[in-house]
Amino acid sequence: MRASRNKKWRLTMRSASRWLPTVARTSGIVLLTVLIVFAVFRATAPFLISSGLVRSGIEKALSDWTGYRAQIEGDPTLEFWPTPRVTLNQVTIREPTKNGKVLGHVDSLSADFSLLTALRGRAHFHEFHFLRPVIYIRRDETGLIDWTNEGRLSKAIEQVEASSGQSVSMQKEQDADIGTLTIEDGSIEMADERSGNVYKMNSVNADITWPRLSRPMSAVILGRFNGQDVKIDFNSTQPLMLFAGKSVDARTSFSSPLINWTYAGVTSISDFSALAGNLDLSIPNMPSFLAWSGEHLPAADTLQNAALNADIAAIPNGVRFNNLNFKVNDSAASGVMDLSYTAAGKPKISGTLAFDQMNINPFLAAFSMRLAAGTAIDALINGNPLQRLDLDMRLSSNKAWLGPFQFDNIGASLLVSGGKAKFDIGDSGFEGGALTAHLEVTQGDFDGGGKLQISIRNADFGGLFARLKLVGPLPMTTGSLDLSLGTSKPIWAANLGDVAGKMRFTAQAGSFRQFNISAFRALASDKTFFRMSDIADTGFDFDSMDVDANFAKGSAEVHSAKIVGRNETVTLNGVVPFRSNGLALSGAIEASDPAAAAELPMLPFFIGGTWPDPVISPVATLLQKPNQPQQ
Repeated sequence: MRASRNKKWRLTMRSASRWLPTVARTSGIVLLTVLIVFAVFRATAPFLISSGLVRSGIEKALSDWTGYRAQIEGDPTLEFWPTPRVTLNQVTIREPTKNGKVLGHVDSLSADFSLLTALRGRAHFHEFHFLRPVIYIRRDETGLIDWTNEGRLSKAIEQVEASSGQSVSMQKEQDADIGTLTIEDGSIEMADERSGNVYKMNSVNADITWPRLSRPMSAVILGRFNGQDVKIDFNSTQPLMLFAGKSVDARTSFSSPLINWTYAGVTSISDFSALAGNLDLSIPNMPSFLAWSGEHLPAADTLQNAALNADIAAIPNGVRFNNLNFKVNDSAASGVMDLSYTAAGKPKISGTLAFDQMNINPFLAAFSMRLAAGTAIDALINGNPLQRLDLDMRLSSNKAWLGPFQFDNIGASLLVSGGKAKFDIGDSGFEGGALTAHLEVTQGDFDGGGKLQISIRNADFGGLFARLKLVGPLPMTTGSLDLSLGTSKPIWAANLGDVAGKMRFTAQAGSFRQFNISAFRALASDKTFFRMSDIADTGFDFDSMDVDANFAKGSAEVHSAKIVGRNETVTLNGVVPFRSNGLALSGAIEASDPAAAAELPMLPFFIGGTWPDPVISPVATLLQKPNQPQQ
């Protein structure tokens, strides 16, 4: 069996050896012929192809694409290895009229071309490279890009604009080849007629892949915008429809040191309300970003960073951020937010956000949007954000703080509309009790002043004073506070002297710390004056406390302050100037039970000086004659 197989193998090899040399020789001859033809073709191409033909072909191609006139000042340079390529210098594209508008200028333009079509008297170009181009773009009132004057690109866009479908349908002769476009050290300038702004991007380096007009496009653009390096990644399956102002699926990423965002979904360059997709955005340095973008917001130093992720859906006159996850500094929130426009065309933000923890300072800072006098010119030019934006936000948080004050389970709302701004805390836990508050900036271009109302019930003020490390004789008690303040001056310009209002504080049992009432009586019997620190070795226990005061012209006028103890009662009235931190109070100590008046006679006194260690002068000793002994 094995001998038979070997015999068959030898016969097969003998047969193959007869025809293999013939095949090899034929293949070699064909390959050699191809190489010789290719080499001869390459060697003779510079003599067969006219540089003028290539130059006129480039001019015609650019003119056909833009609808403008392409002018080439420099002589073309032809290269044939490794691929045929033409380079032209000083290319300008302008309107076909004398002194017509310039669409762009390129220091050097190079492109690959086909030898076969060039030999037939035509030039077909691809793989374009633009060195130091300057491109001018105009965005009209409708939000569409001006794609110039009856060129191939504009005609294709017009055809898409006129179509009613959501797909690109083009005739074969209109579906032109584009290929790859490379931009090196260019600049782009866009005039936005809708906003009146002019946007410029310098140091542009880009790679754009767009095989044909009807095919998908991808682009990577590096540039410098407003002093910052930026990167844009763009991908779309229907770019021609996008340029025509229609809604298409696309993915766009913008990266810079100050802001990063990625949007994937339905996109439109003319109507942002058509957006429907996912947005992921982060701003690592909010003050620097605001300065870079030219915006001015109050308390920007308190906003360190921000980030959000949301699904975007179109709503009437705006867009909605569903499944919103939002983060400011170390506070995270979730909810729903709408960005829309009012009938007057004013942008409006509304929605509901639930925070895990929240700093109220930036929200209250919205009521002092005007900047300092040194930036008054900027404020007039850029406008007050409260004047340019309406807000209707509902906020909630498990924990919140305003400076040193802390809140639990807070529910608040922020409303800015019709020249009026309101901030309300509808419900909140505060120092073991409850707090409600209302802050309002009145009409008059936000210059008419404002008012503040606070109501606190059953809060631990003693614990608050201790936590704030306040010194001096203060009531360590659980009490309630009603505070109402107002000013007719702009809030950003008002000081304590411009605020007026009233306050009422009530409390049940507690202790007035650093106030030894027995020592008070003892010192009052034989001293003309003494300091509060002289009677600070113990406290005064009381059963109730009631304080009623008004505020005006930088001072608090205490109409009545009554501290009722088991045996004695302290009453006070007078003036407390804020600026000097001083006191000017008259008071009296008397028996709580009139039946004990003989044992505890009324002791009038005066308190003056500076908190927390004012001087106490018993009125009885002051009224005594100098030669009379003190009782």
